[in-house]
Amino acid sequence: MDQITVLDNFRNPFGNQEIELQQVAQTDGGMPMLRIRIRERGSRFTIFDMDPLTARNWAQKMLDWADPVAAAHGAPASEKDAH
Repeated sequence: MDQITVLDNFRNPFGNQEIELQQVAQTDGGMPMLRIRIRERGSRFTIFDMDPLTARNWAQKMLDWADPVAAAHGAPASEKDAH
């Protein structure tokens, strides 16, 4: 059985989806994957797994978009800049 570790759990305030990030470690010793579970209203789930390279690319693209938009609206660019 795969070992699942919850990394974070948060709610999207605009769509009220519950988002959970998990690390899934394969029992056969394969590369760990990032699992994203999005719970819609009620019991509908969207679940997908991604490898570290895809996760890093996606995260960077999201930061590339979010940093200037957040800064333009008076929010800190990102947590790393707030330290």
